[in-house]
Amino acid sequence: MMTNLFSIFDPSTSQSISLNWVSTLLIILSTPYLYWVIPSRLQILIINMFNILNKELSILLSNSKKPGMTFLLISLFWLISMNNSLGLLPHIFTSTSHIMMTLSLALPIWMTIMLFGWLNNTTHMFAHLVPQGTPPALMMFMVCIESISNLIRPITLSVRLAANMIAGHLLLTLLSNSAVMSSLSTTLTISIAQIALLTLEMAVALIQAYVFVVLSTLYSTEIH
Repeated sequence: MMTNLFSIFDPSTSQSISLNWVSTLLIILSTPYLYWVIPSRLQILIINMFNILNKELSILLSNSKKPGMTFLLISLFWLISMNNSLGLLPHIFTSTSHIMMTLSLALPIWMTIMLFGWLNNTTHMFAHLVPQGTPPALMMFMVCIESISNLIRPITLSVRLAANMIAGHLLLTLLSNSAVMSSLSTTLTISIAQIALLTLEMAVALIQAYVFVVLSTLYSTEIH
């Protein structure tokens, strides 16, 4: 029995042991293995998706591409997308709907980018605080605005991912609760709406992972 609507996102399965976070490790079971002589159709689909993503990220990192950078970003995409998708299955906790998980992903990426930029390209980082063509009277304000914009980036990255995951699950829960005491026709309509919403959530699971990775890539290009 839920004490409140948001208790479905509470990562606790019992008073003695918590098993919800184990779902994060299930990504290992879904990772495509390359030692098969003949890969399955699922493995071919995943590899093709990785190749397309690698080409797009390589274009974004054309001026600042480092060895293994795209591999790191693709791994991050796979981690987030699989946790988003696993959360759509019954009785599996969506770890990416918890701010602790999303902030743990966004904060190290942002700190690494900032430390690398300020230690290796200090002059460029100072110049980036004042956009080109800014009037002298507004330079002080632009420095404050750009500084705040940089500082809140890990928060916006993590909150965007968690909020989008929470929104879909809350809507599915609200529709389920309203269908319990409804008539047969209403229940059928709600069921069709839930199927459509679930299909949309599958797309959102991949889109949000893609957005997270692309924004991280764009942030890393600003330090060069």
